[in-house]
Amino acid sequence: MKSRLLVPIVLCAAMRLAAQSTAPTVYTESFRQGATHVVEESFEAKLTTQDPVYRERIKDSRGADRYAFSIIPRVPEGDTKITSWQVKLADLRHTIYDNVLLASLDLSDDPKNDPKNSLWRLDPSINAAVPAGARRIIKVDSFYVVLQVKAYHFTPLDSPYLDSMTVSVEFRNTDPRQADPPAK
Repeated sequence: MKSRLLVPIVLCAAMRLAAQSTAPTVYTESFRQGATHVVEESFEAKLTTQDPVYRERIKDSRGADRYAFSIIPRVPEGDTKITSWQVKLADLRHTIYDNVLLASLDLSDDPKNDPKNSLWRLDPSINAAVPAGARRIIKVDSFYVVLQVKAYHFTPLDSPYLDSMTVSVEFRNTDPRQADPPAK
């Protein structure tokens, strides 16, 4: 009798682990729709409490600096420790747009109700609108920004405070979803 109950429990746990091992892909489009292409590149940003900010200039297809890409820590008000990081892509020609990764300029949108407007938030907490390991694809103008958290570490392990995060970043002019294998 006990072994009959154990088999479904083990199968359920195995399926849950398998589902967690394949990162979901979440796609959205920026409020910015235009014809700009960028120089394609990919890199890995390694963030720590000692070096918590990453900055990179992104060039347009003509080779001119067009965007300022940054990953900066988020620290709760009144605290000094990092709980997540956020990604920004500022348009250098139109300084009014300090983050063109937003799906909507309406910041009153609750990320819990519309997770696609929070793909730029790299939050590994269990309450995050988008799972930390999700592959995030954001179409901006006529190019794509692909973000994926590869690793993160809490200190202490049972706290909400991060001491490191590694983020894979890609800038592409073709839709990265077209290169993905079909889902089974």
